[in-house]
Amino acid sequence: MRIWFDTEFIEDGKTIDLLSIGLVREDGASLYIENADCDRSKASDWVKENVIVHLHPRPVFGRDDIARQIVEFVGDKPQFWAYYADYDWVALCQLFGTMMDLPKGWPMYCRDVKQLCDEIGNPELPKQSSTEHHALADAMWTKQAWEFLAHQTVRVDH
Repeated sequence: MRIWFDTEFIEDGKTIDLLSIGLVREDGASLYIENADCDRSKASDWVKENVIVHLHPRPVFGRDDIARQIVEFVGDKPQFWAYYADYDWVALCQLFGTMMDLPKGWPMYCRDVKQLCDEIGNPELPKQSSTEHHALADAMWTKQAWEFLAHQTVRVDH
């Protein structure tokens, strides 16, 4: 099953610390979770002003709970998609430890909607309805962008 996702995170050039994650399945179901284990005090001013202002003041789920909920939501043999996916993929994978600790049946890579867009000539993608940096809203838009691109070409990996 295809899963589109996005994360918000704090990064300092050495670490990527998950703030929140939003996932949308191809059947339309969605999951949004904020990380209680993230040290928000390490956020840059930009993250504080553009991301943290949209988060709950006290998230309740730690990394282990988030990982468990994602496994239950995703199921077996998922196909992950994100937009500019690299840091998002690392943030998701680190919930499980190392890359070798990913759940059985999961790929060790994520597909990138931006790369797909570039491959077919970089058409203008649909505008996001919100400019807010929110993981679930961005995951929903990523699904919308992928669907737009899927109609632009017959070459979309299924």
